[in-house]
Amino acid sequence: MKKMFFLVKHVSGLLFAAVCIFPLWGMSESAFSAPVTSVAGLPDLASLVEKTGPAVVNIRTVVKIQRRNAYSTEAEQQFQEYLFRFFGIPQRRQGERSREVPEIKRGMGSGFIISSDGYIMTNTHVVEGADEVHVRLTDNREFLARIIGSDKRTDVALLRIEGENLPYLPLGKSAAVRAGEWVVAIGSPFALENTVTAGIISAKARETGDYLPLIQTDVAVNPGNSGGPLINLRGEVIGINSQIYSRSGGYMGISFAIPIDEAVRVSEQLKSSGKVVRGQIGVQISEISSKVAKELGVPEKQGVMVNKVSPGSSAEKGGVKAGDIILAFNGQAIRKINELPRMVGETTPGTRVNLTVWRNGSTRVLKLLIAAVDNEEDAGKPAVSPEERQGAASNNFGVTVGDLSAAQKKQLGVEGGVYVRGVSGVAAASDLRRGDIIVRVNDTDIHNARQFEKALVKYGKKKSPVLLVQREGMRFFVMLGQAQ
Repeated sequence: MKKMFFLVKHVSGLLFAAVCIFPLWGMSESAFSAPVTSVAGLPDLASLVEKTGPAVVNIRTVVKIQRRNAYSTEAEQQFQEYLFRFFGIPQRRQGERSREVPEIKRGMGSGFIISSDGYIMTNTHVVEGADEVHVRLTDNREFLARIIGSDKRTDVALLRIEGENLPYLPLGKSAAVRAGEWVVAIGSPFALENTVTAGIISAKARETGDYLPLIQTDVAVNPGNSGGPLINLRGEVIGINSQIYSRSGGYMGISFAIPIDEAVRVSEQLKSSGKVVRGQIGVQISEISSKVAKELGVPEKQGVMVNKVSPGSSAEKGGVKAGDIILAFNGQAIRKINELPRMVGETTPGTRVNLTVWRNGSTRVLKLLIAAVDNEEDAGKPAVSPEERQGAASNNFGVTVGDLSAAQKKQLGVEGGVYVRGVSGVAAASDLRRGDIIVRVNDTDIHNARQFEKALVKYGKKKSPVLLVQREGMRFFVMLGQAQ
């Protein structure tokens, strides 16, 4: 430790000597008073902030809650009696011993003006449930804002204030951003207004499980930054700061912003109608594993499986069936599970589209009419009752099945299939369960137990059959492991 200290001290001395000597060699006195310029290659963020800062606003919300205040304690009753005896003030009746007391909760967030006539973008969660929304500009002007509309799915809200000569920010194109670009966030973290943080874009289309792929950055974003702009070096908004990854509640090096392209699409609908209308086709989907896709002959890295088709939906009318694998929507390949809901949701209801599906070893194109989202959930199908089960068969994969009666098929909404009476060995290890309905083996539709047994004969120790299974109204694939 002593040697290390000596080296640091010695180096520090050399640096000090260099600073003292170099000015004496040809540097004029004016050199000491010259302003410090930005290092070559680094952006001039100060000028950028001066230009964009005035259009970033602080948002305060007020939520009024009626809280019941009770006066039923013994002390309160004694005090009421005292007032009556000595001052003649009537006592409150029993029903009047409680009253509604207003309680005010306040929130804080950020936003930014997008037009000179006072439209403001922010997050839905910043203004959700607010009775009053107050907006403050950097010049200390304050306004009472009106919520034009909000969309929970994208977390985008549009406000408006009445004012003149309002500064506003130009909107860029989030589709054009690149990982590594410098960006700046301006907002009110922890109620500290007009706070500037900077960093780079870490990823431009990060899937987080939300409806939209988000822009990931390393810009410091904290509570209160929500709704503020993410700005590029041209002074354009490319995103709305919305989320952080945190285990403590504070910034941990990763933040997320809503792409401005998507936010603009939502805000235009909010401006025209106050709400967002999305398309739907009426299917529930899941990912398909590469092993199952390979066994079924599905093109690699493409497609999502249809688990369920809603009765009366556009998908049902268009011929989509549970067990289909959707490969493309209007000619655009589906490679991730979040892509299909996004594509369908962005399509205007009433539009006719082509849906490319893989079924029974071949591709087919179905024509669908996009419907509007109605937020209704599908009811689950009843399970098979033990009393109605009949017939049985067995095989060396460890699955025992039985035939379905006509009544059972009608109740389950299936044209064929067999129910699983028991599982062991390979079947149990493959997550096949008692009560499951097997409707297909690879590309062969199953109608009875005998056909099921026949379909499994060609699968030996080196081949694994893929079963299309229905469970609690949902369909999915199960790949049986190798038979022993």
